[in-house]
Amino acid sequence: MKKTSKEKPLILITNDDGVTAPGILNLVEAVKGLGKIVVVAPDKPQSGMGHAITIGSLLRLHKITIAGADEAYACTGTPVDCVKLAVDKVLKRKPDLCLSGINHGANHSINVIYSGTMSAAVEAAIESIPSVGFSLLDFSIDANFTGAKKYARTIVEKLIKSKLDKHLILNVNIPAIPLNNIKGMKICRQAYAKYVEDFVERFDPHGKKYFWLTGDFVNFDKGKDTDVWALNHNFVSIVPVQFDLTNYDLKNKLQKSWKNLF
Repeated sequence: MKKTSKEKPLILITNDDGVTAPGILNLVEAVKGLGKIVVVAPDKPQSGMGHAITIGSLLRLHKITIAGADEAYACTGTPVDCVKLAVDKVLKRKPDLCLSGINHGANHSINVIYSGTMSAAVEAAIESIPSVGFSLLDFSIDANFTGAKKYARTIVEKLIKSKLDKHLILNVNIPAIPLNNIKGMKICRQAYAKYVEDFVERFDPHGKKYFWLTGDFVNFDKGKDTDVWALNHNFVSIVPVQFDLTNYDLKNKLQKSWKNLF
């Protein structure tokens, strides 16, 4: 079903922290009134799931109530499952915009690859739905979302008034500082920064060995145009991302340097 000129924008909202997480409730509140809001989100935390989908197990949807949402559903699957089910089974037409988040914790730099928040946004773009993933650099359940809500609404207001590429994906991170201390927004590139990981060996009460993932976040990228730089300097970072993983520069180089092989 196509959108008519009189219809409000249809906004699909999802996340990876679970449908009851403060982040998604704050995102719904932030964009309330900008369109028809439908929430389809996991029934439990799904952080770090990346682009996982459920195969060989049952998927269920349970209708729930969320203040500010026109419809809301809890899904037993992953963030990507939520987007797929929303498009195929819940919505009567394709959404005008998909919003994912607000995530509890950063999704800057290389984290975008592991993020369930961003994978939901990427899945929406694969389905030709412009999308945005929002993350606040605060893991706390009591995080202050005032700044994140303000900038989420600003960005969504701008997008719904614009002609959007159907595959648009924005990765938005908000520093965990008071609203008055946020200097504004910057369009950035993704920094080369990652966790230098260590698996600590431990033993359970039965004496069986297990491993616990730890690590320190290290920024290897000293550029001043990156998301990590922007966030460290109290800006909201906005990184346009894409699901086409082709390295076009390397493709062109290989076509020239390997041409004698073909």
